[in-house]
This record gives sequence, C-alpha cells and structure tokens, in this order.
Amino acid sequence: MKKYLVILSEIEQKILEGQYRPGQKLPSIRSTSELHGCSMSTVIRAYAELEKRHTIYSISQSGHYVVEKSGDWPNDNTSKMIDFASVLPDVNVFPYLDFQHCLNKAIDKYKHQLFTYGDSRGLEKLRHTLASHLAGDQVFTNAERIMVTSGVQQALEILAKMPFPNGKSVILVEQPSYDIYLRFLEAEGIPVSGIARSAGGIDLGELEERFKSGNIKFFYTMSRYHNPLGTSYSAEDREAIAGLASKYNVYIVEDDYMADLGEKQGFDPIYAYNRTSHVVYLKSFSKIIFPGLRLGAAVLPESLLESFHSYKRYSDTSLLSQAALEVYINNDMYERHKHKICSQYAARIRTLNEAVERYNDAGLIESSGVSSGIFVQFKLPQTLNLEQLVKRLVARNVRVVSGKGFYLSGCLEREKFLRISISQAQPEQIEEGVRAIIEEVRGMKGYNSIH
Repeated sequence: MKKYLVILSEIEQKILEGQYRPGQKLPSIRSTSELHGCSMSTVIRAYAELEKRHTIYSISQSGHYVVEKSGDWPNDNTSKMIDFASVLPDVNVFPYLDFQHCLNKAIDKYKHQLFTYGDSRGLEKLRHTLASHLAGDQVFTNAERIMVTSGVQQALEILAKMPFPNGKSVILVEQPSYDIYLRFLEAEGIPVSGIARSAGGIDLGELEERFKSGNIKFFYTMSRYHNPLGTSYSAEDREAIAGLASKYNVYIVEDDYMADLGEKQGFDPIYAYNRTSHVVYLKSFSKIIFPGLRLGAAVLPESLLESFHSYKRYSDTSLLSQAALEVYINNDMYERHKHKICSQYAARIRTLNEAVERYNDAGLIESSGVSSGIFVQFKLPQTLNLEQLVKRLVARNVRVVSGKGFYLSGCLEREKFLRISISQAQPEQIEEGVRAIIEEVRGMKGYNSIH
C-alpha cells in the first residue's frame, strides 16, 4: 500500500477508536513525516485526502482538526443493545465518500455502456480487473473464466440447479453451515447430505468415503472464516480436500466470502491446491464494502462455463455498481479500506477473546478462539436450554444467534452453540456482552434441555 494511504488509514482508525476526538488537533505535518519516515509532501497528500472526505479540516497558521460529526450520523452508538447477531458491516466504516467518488467517475468513464443491457458474464473491464485482484489470493485465472454475479447467493443457487460433468446429483454440505443456503436447498428439493465439521476441523477419512460412494456432485465449503464457526481449514486439510476432489471426480464449491477480512497473509485457498479444475471459487464484495452492492465473482472451470452461463442467461447485476467497483479496486481504495476494516475487526476479536479468558474461569463455554474474521463460536453444555438462554440474553440487551438453524432439518448430531458476530458490536460493549453470556450460562447450568 502507498505510504500516504497508510497514514490516511491510521488516522481514520484512530478517529474511529476515539484516540482522535472531534475538534482535536492532529499532529503537525512535520512530526507525522518524522514518525512515518516519509517526506512532508506524502503527509500533505494524506491530509488533503482526509479533507476531501470531510474527515478533517484545516485552519490557516494553526493546523488540522478532526471534523465534528453531525447529529444525523448513520450510527451514533447510543443503542443499549449489544448486537452479537448482525453480520452486516459496521456503518461507521462504510466507504461512503470513496464509493461516491467512484460512482461519479464510473458514470463519466462508462457513460455509453451504462445505458445498455450489458454482458451477462459481467462488465469486461471489471472481469479483467478481478483476474488481477484475485491473483493476490493465489486464485490465478483469466477474465473468460470469471462470472460477475448478484452476490455469492446467486452463484450458489445456479450451481445447485445446473448439471455437472460428473453426472452426480447430491450436494454435500458441512454441518453446521450457511443457514440461508441450507434452507434454499431444502425448499428446492435438491438432494443434499451433511458431514460434521467442528472448530477442530473435519474428518478427512469420512470425507473420502463420502466422495467415493456418496454420489456427490459437489462439496460446499467455507475454507476460511467459516459461518458460523469462524474457523479456517489448515493448509494440510485444504491440500487434502483438493486431492480428494481430483481422485474421486467431485467438485468443490469454495465460498471464500470473507477472503479479505483476515490479517494473516499467505492463506492459499483450496482452489490453489487443485490441479484438475475441480474447484469453483466464489468471492463476495458485500462484506467488506456494503451489502447493498450485491456483487460477487465466480471463478469457474472450463467444463462448467457453458452450463453456468446458460442458467444465468441475462445481465442482472447493476452495470453502474460494476463500473464503480472497477474504479474502486484500480484506484487502491479497496486495498486501503480492506486494511482499515481488517484492523478494526481484528481488534474487536482480540477484545472478545480477552473477555472470554477473563470471565470464563469455570470453562462453561468453549470458544473457537479465532483471531480474525467476524465470527466466533461459543460452544455450550449439552444440558442447556438454548432457546431460554437466547431469551434471557435479550432481556439483558444482548442479541445472539442460536446455532440450531445452521444444520439441515434432519440432522440429529448437533453441537449446542451461539454464533457470535463482532461486526456490529462496538468495542466498548464487547466485554459487557461476553460477561452477560457467561453469567447467564452459569445461572442456567444444570437445566435439562427440552430442545
């Protein structure tokens, strides 16, 4: 990342964390340049960009100051509710001004193309941009194998309905897994089977047996930042899964929807380990920018392109959104925003983990103990009444999500857990929320479950 963007991101982060408060004077240009070991012109560029975003303002002969937020700021954090349920990005880190700039630039740049129906595969310039962008995640492909979709959900639905070259029919899903997709598969009557996955991983021996004899069309998996567990597969497991796909002619649908939300570098997805084109790689841009964007990308093997294209049929994603995303990525704004949101979410996860360590001295819950992403699993005693726990927490202004809905309807072997999301939980609320959860579990311990 360019040096001025590093300075810009650091200042924005400190403002969000309250280290720089509204009306406070920022360090001088000279002291900032000395701190970062860069020229004063680099700092001037960063400060000028912050002024354009209405984040700071300057007073001649005095310096730069943090802008006061207006009373109608989207989220004033005055709610008493501690929200561990929502998966929406924090509105305080939405890149409103950046994306507004990109929308304006996209209208000017693509003014003639925006009034057509467009290519059902997606805007060509965006697909070329995505090919370069995905290479950073070790997903090497070309624009012809990328389909721009209306979010990852659309790609998942098409893949479930279309035939695959292996001629098989059953979709294998992890248990637990993405609840909305499970409900879709069941509602559509699509043959689906589950395999257990815990915070510790998956039984590769059982997975091989299922690939070998289960008539598996594809295996749907979230290799990193699993929803709802929050955990990621080890490199050894990812490589092994890629090998099993090749050995038994089973496709992998790898939903890497949170690829950009981790601080760790060097995570190679299952896609990177597979040499026989048995992996469909999916990526979303909603979780890191904002949900309303509704843009995702599907990287498809050659053998699936024609069928996927025929099921997609027409252009159903906003050309303006696609054009703006292309500008956003190519102007380094995406990389800068990713850095900011990753740092903020990682700090919240650290706060949560510290709170668990502080209050969970009796070991009443088992945390998945992740260090990045947005989800953490709180595994609970099997005797606990999960529905009663959720109600009691709501009465204490703590919203959580029961793990019950992340399983197929007929699944009998279920862990009892809460899925904790930190994306909407403000840092100052997290410790209080964790303490409330553990106190309620302690108070209910010994209750017999009726569910």
